[in-house]
Amino acid sequence: MADFAAATALTATAEPPGAPADGAHRVFDAVLDPQWAVGDKLHGGYLMAVMGRAACLASADGHPDPTAMAASFVLPPRPGPARVQVETLRAGKGSTRTRVRLEQDGAVCVEALATNGRLGEPAPFWSRTEPEPLPAEHACPHSPADVPGSGFRVPLMEVVDQRIDPQIVQALAGRPSLRGRVAGWQRLAGGADWDPLSLLVALDMVPPVSYDLGLAGWAPTVQMSAYVRAVPAPGPVRVAMQAEEVSGDRMDVSVRVWDAKDRLVAQASQIAAVRTPE
Repeated sequence: MADFAAATALTATAEPPGAPADGAHRVFDAVLDPQWAVGDKLHGGYLMAVMGRAACLASADGHPDPTAMAASFVLPPRPGPARVQVETLRAGKGSTRTRVRLEQDGAVCVEALATNGRLGEPAPFWSRTEPEPLPAEHACPHSPADVPGSGFRVPLMEVVDQRIDPQIVQALAGRPSLRGRVAGWQRLAGGADWDPLSLLVALDMVPPVSYDLGLAGWAPTVQMSAYVRAVPAPGPVRVAMQAEEVSGDRMDVSVRVWDAKDRLVAQASQIAAVRTPE
């Protein structure tokens, strides 16, 4: 089992041919890990985390944490060697802005705009959010890598310990609530604590909310915008995903993550492709 740090590890390499010699371009080699996948497709949050690590390494001193990333998924990369290119757009006093590309075999697979800064553990000045109501972690069923009777494997569940809301089990059994909601607890299976970078994985929870709408099957992410708000406290995080509308074979989803101290530490919005009945 490859832990998160090993699965997102990068090796700095030479600048791309023709890049200006201004230090604004950095290139990293990655090896995309097959365990961080849903079926045979690498997990979108994992790919963003690989790119986020590159942005962290390329950012100015004092900006070690990802605070925002907007990623467009162009082609699904395969597990194995890949390259991440980072172009610094602006290095300011409070943040560094970069453009990040994940490439494989010379083709762009994911492209993102990223913002890095420094995160702490502040209490909110104002908030109207409440942690998602969930049964206790031990009362929520474990999400297995091999879903009984599905013939569909989720290797990601070997590296992320996910305890899903019991109500979602009904949707997986063919009895969706039609609320378009999925929620549960998550830990990194290797025992590591969540950090600002790994929260990008938690923000792309599985199964997709389309399962709770009676739409089984893969729901590939088209675009995802993620915001990391604070360094999470040690312990599990609770994640809630809510769909707003499904139309034109597209589904929009809002995601929120609370840490073990019930603080909102990350949120995201994404557009995913779904197949609806004729």
